[in-house]
Amino acid sequence: MSEALDSTSLTETLAYYDSWLAFNQRYLRVPGVQVAVYAGDAIAFSSAYGWADVENDVPLTDQHLFRIASHSKTFTGTAVFQLVEQGRLRLDDKVSQHVTEIVGTPVGERTVRDLLAHAGGVTRDSLDADWWQLSKAFPDRDQLLEVLRDESSAVIAENERFKYSNIGYGVLGLVVEAASGTPYNSYVQTAIVDKLGLSGLGPELDPDRRSEYAAGYSALTYADTRVPIEHIDTRALASATGFFGNARDLVTYFSAHLPGDDRLLSDKSKREMRHPLWTTGSDEKARYGLGLAVTKVGEREVFGHGGGYPGHITRTLVDPEQRLVVSVLTNAIDGPASQLAEGLFRLLDVAGAKERGTGDLARFTGRFANLWGVTDIMLLGGRLYATDPSAPNPAEEPQELEADGDTLRVTGGNGYGAYGESYRFTFDATGAVESVRGSSGLSLHPIDTFTLEERVTVAP
Repeated sequence: MSEALDSTSLTETLAYYDSWLAFNQRYLRVPGVQVAVYAGDAIAFSSAYGWADVENDVPLTDQHLFRIASHSKTFTGTAVFQLVEQGRLRLDDKVSQHVTEIVGTPVGERTVRDLLAHAGGVTRDSLDADWWQLSKAFPDRDQLLEVLRDESSAVIAENERFKYSNIGYGVLGLVVEAASGTPYNSYVQTAIVDKLGLSGLGPELDPDRRSEYAAGYSALTYADTRVPIEHIDTRALASATGFFGNARDLVTYFSAHLPGDDRLLSDKSKREMRHPLWTTGSDEKARYGLGLAVTKVGEREVFGHGGGYPGHITRTLVDPEQRLVVSVLTNAIDGPASQLAEGLFRLLDVAGAKERGTGDLARFTGRFANLWGVTDIMLLGGRLYATDPSAPNPAEEPQELEADGDTLRVTGGNGYGAYGESYRFTFDATGAVESVRGSSGLSLHPIDTFTLEERVTVAP
């Protein structure tokens, strides 16, 4: 098992992570970003950046709700395994044993296991899925059954390869309903959400809480401005994509999937859910189990899920060995949720890479700017590093720094990073950084006091 990070190093990492998230929300022009981290068997961090509603100037808080979309599949997988543990169904049951309306159809011959693993060869969203563009409603139960009876819904043979399917998870919702004798939404609300005592999660759009939802926004890929996107009900596809939540409750839910926690499932079932069965593409690190995605961030084996709903992109990652969970929720269809979630683990890896240093190092930390961009001096694991906060990975080849008086000498990083040179600090009477002469000889200033127009002048 990986050695747990000491509490001081975790606190340092979360402090920098907070600053890095705030920077990237603005730099990447994401309307809003909401993040929570579970560590030390509790919520260790929860924050929000930007706007829940840009047009009406509503700041985003850590209580706002997001559509977490395909995170729903983890709840459906959990529900299936609960019913397996109760003896109400088996993973190798044909789905038509429970959904009798599709007896004799190709999809009806698939097993529960096939559909959980996205190995059933089932159409992703049907031949006409413009509900994802809000030009039509999501299918109701009868419309979903109509899709399932169409021969086109079985695209390839089962267990030929990984083939992601929202329709397949819609079928699993019907299986949960039949095996439990309870509508899907009611079952997961009672057996999962309420069991954990979470008020910020639910299986479908709740009209009575509409004011609590963060607005969703279109992408900047093809336009200069974002357009708000309406929230709609996902109806019979709630088991694939209907859930809403906030990051705090989402990391708490995923904490119930950590080893030794029996509130929802036995450890045996949880191991089976996250056991990787298929690689999901050319990247051998990206795999899928039974309702959970599995991947590596650095050398960490993590599991979790992402979600893409019109206007919201979300991601949760869980490190079961160090008992860490991070959820990042964004309210834009091009939101960088995966990048921001992975950033935490990459920073933690730097923090735990070496023995802690000594001395008053926090006085050097901050965000500094000049004509060429922004440099962060960050304190991780009791050591100082210089990094570019605009980089997708803030921990990729950071410059390691060693303090000598009011100077930081570059002792790490690549050869382009002025190895062996120094950052020379000037402090004011209060001990705050006034300016820095960078390792390349260029001056930098605290970003809060930096004004480009004032700094970019031609010397006489």
